[in-house]
Amino acid sequence: MAKPVHFICRAPQAASVSLVGDFNGWNPAADPMHRQVDGSWFLEVPLTHGHHRYLFLIDGKPTPDAQAMGAVRNERNELVSLVAVS
Repeated sequence: MAKPVHFICRAPQAASVSLVGDFNGWNPAADPMHRQVDGSWFLEVPLTHGHHRYLFLIDGKPTPDAQAMGAVRNERNELVSLVAVS
Protein backbone atom coordinates (compact mmCIF):
# COMPACT_ATOMS: atom_id res chain seq x y z
CA MET A 1 0.00 0.00 0.00
CA ALA A 2 1.36 3.42 -0.96
CA LYS A 3 1.24 6.51 1.25
CA PRO A 4 1.37 10.12 0.03
CA VAL A 5 4.76 11.68 0.80
CA HIS A 6 5.31 15.44 0.44
CA PHE A 7 8.58 16.70 -1.02
CA ILE A 8 9.52 20.38 -0.71
CA CYS A 9 12.59 21.95 -2.31
CA ARG A 10 13.59 25.49 -1.42
CA ALA A 11 15.07 26.84 -4.64
CA PRO A 12 13.40 30.21 -5.36
CA GLN A 13 15.85 31.13 -8.15
CA ALA A 14 15.40 27.84 -10.03
CA ALA A 15 13.72 27.70 -13.43
CA SER A 16 12.79 24.03 -12.94
CA VAL A 17 12.99 21.35 -10.28
CA SER A 18 12.32 17.62 -10.66
CA LEU A 19 12.29 14.79 -8.16
CA VAL A 20 14.30 11.71 -9.13
CA GLY A 21 14.69 8.54 -7.13
CA ASP A 22 14.59 4.78 -6.94
CA PHE A 23 10.77 5.00 -7.05
CA ASN A 24 10.68 6.57 -10.56
CA GLY A 25 13.76 5.04 -12.20
CA TRP A 26 15.73 8.26 -11.61
CA ASN A 27 13.75 9.75 -14.51
CA PRO A 28 13.50 13.57 -14.32
CA ALA A 29 10.51 13.64 -16.68
CA ALA A 30 8.49 11.38 -14.35
CA ASP A 31 8.05 13.83 -11.46
CA PRO A 32 8.43 17.55 -12.23
CA MET A 33 7.83 19.65 -9.14
CA HIS A 34 5.44 22.62 -8.94
CA ARG A 35 6.54 26.13 -7.97
CA GLN A 36 4.70 27.57 -4.98
CA VAL A 37 3.92 31.24 -4.29
CA ASP A 38 6.82 31.48 -1.80
CA GLY A 39 9.32 30.24 -4.41
CA SER A 40 9.62 26.71 -3.00
CA TRP A 41 8.82 23.65 -5.11
CA PHE A 42 6.32 20.97 -4.08
CA LEU A 43 5.30 17.46 -5.13
CA GLU A 44 3.24 14.72 -3.50
CA VAL A 45 4.29 11.20 -4.45
CA PRO A 46 2.68 7.92 -3.35
CA LEU A 47 5.45 5.68 -1.95
CA THR A 48 5.39 2.15 -0.62
CA HIS A 49 6.64 1.07 2.80
CA GLY A 50 10.42 1.11 3.19
CA HIS A 51 13.41 3.35 2.54
CA HIS A 52 13.69 5.28 -0.71
CA ARG A 53 16.66 7.15 -2.18
CA TYR A 54 16.16 10.40 -4.07
CA LEU A 55 17.59 13.72 -5.24
CA PHE A 56 16.25 17.01 -6.51
CA LEU A 57 17.31 18.09 -9.99
CA ILE A 58 17.54 21.86 -9.72
CA ASP A 59 17.96 23.29 -13.21
CA GLY A 60 19.43 19.90 -14.16
CA LYS A 61 21.92 19.75 -11.26
CA PRO A 62 21.56 16.76 -8.86
CA THR A 63 21.09 18.16 -5.35
CA PRO A 64 20.54 16.29 -2.07
CA ASP A 65 17.59 17.39 0.07
CA ALA A 66 18.89 19.47 3.02
CA GLN A 67 15.72 18.53 4.96
CA ALA A 68 15.93 14.76 4.27
CA MET A 69 15.46 12.16 7.00
CA GLY A 70 18.89 10.81 6.14
CA ALA A 71 21.59 10.50 3.52
CA VAL A 72 23.47 7.56 2.05
CA ARG A 73 26.03 6.91 -0.67
CA ASN A 74 24.91 5.25 -3.88
CA GLU A 75 26.88 2.69 -5.90
CA ARG A 76 28.94 5.54 -7.45
CA ASN A 77 29.74 6.92 -3.96
CA GLU A 78 27.51 9.96 -4.58
CA LEU A 79 25.50 11.40 -1.71
CA VAL A 80 21.74 10.87 -2.09
CA SER A 81 18.84 11.66 0.24
CA LEU A 82 16.82 9.06 2.09
CA VAL A 83 13.14 9.00 3.07
CA ALA A 84 11.53 6.31 5.22
CA VAL A 85 7.87 5.41 4.71
CA SER A 86 6.02 3.39 7.34
